[in-house]
Amino acid sequence: MADQLARNLVSRTLPKGMEISHFSVLNHLAHYGEERTPAQLAAAFHVTRGAMTNTLSKLVWAGHVHIRPDWDDARRKFVAISPAGRAARDTAVAAFMPAITEIVRDIGSDKIKLALPVLRELRLKLENSMLVNTR
Repeated sequence: MADQLARNLVSRTLPKGMEISHFSVLNHLAHYGEERTPAQLAAAFHVTRGAMTNTLSKLVWAGHVHIRPDWDDARRKFVAISPAGRAARDTAVAAFMPAITEIVRDIGSDKIKLALPVLRELRLKLENSMLVNTR
C-alpha cells in the first residue's frame, strides 16, 4: 500500500507526458552512470524484454535516451541517458522532492534511517524469492 501511495505521489508531479516507468529508467541510468543493455534494464526492473523495449521506444522518441549497437556483437544494443533525459530526470526529481522532504520531516529522519536497512533487506528477500520462483 505504501508503495502505491508513493508511486501516486511521484506520478502526480512528473512532467507532462512522463510516466513513472520512464522516470524509473532515467533515474536508473543516471545513477548507474554507464550504458546498460535492454536485457539488463528489464532484469533490473523485473519486467519482460518486450515491456522494456516499449518503454525505451518512448524514451527514444522523447529524446531522453540513445540506443546504439554493440560494435562487437550486432545482436546486442546499449542504452545511455541523453543530456535531455538527464534534464528531464532532474526536473522530475525537483518536482517531487519537496513532498518527499516534507514527509521525511514529519516522520523524522532518525526513524527513516532506522527503517531503510529493514526495507533494503525486504527488497533483497523479495528479489531472491522472485529469482527462485522463476527458475
